[in-house]
Amino acid sequence: MSFTAAVRSVLSQYVQFGGRARRSEYWWFVLFTILVGIVAGIIDIALGTDSSSSLWSAGLVGTIVNLALLLPSLAVGVRRLHDTNRSGWWLLIALIPLVGAIVLIVFMVQDSTPGPNRFGPSPKEPQPSWA
Repeated sequence: MSFTAAVRSVLSQYVQFGGRARRSEYWWFVLFTILVGIVAGIIDIALGTDSSSSLWSAGLVGTIVNLALLLPSLAVGVRRLHDTNRSGWWLLIALIPLVGAIVLIVFMVQDSTPGPNRFGPSPKEPQPSWA
């Protein structure tokens, strides 16, 4: 899946928490989110709307971007976990400092469950035209 196809796919399914998402779709969207965040930060600095010089604070544009990408990010994360045959509730493990993020990254880089699983058909396998 290409960068543009992945971003288009995630944004068109921005509140779809069911189904599965390939690794490429998830990681391309992560890259997109990072790039958009950097651009938003630059715009905030240029407009003078950045709240401080801290790395972790967002200005007005950054806050709007973060809010706009929150649901698509959660949805693609849940679908990515579904692709590895895990419940979307595993996203909550990220609330555990350091260890949770490491475990979640390990889950996200794992290969898909081959064939269909309890969350649907594999996005890697071509679907028949009649389906």
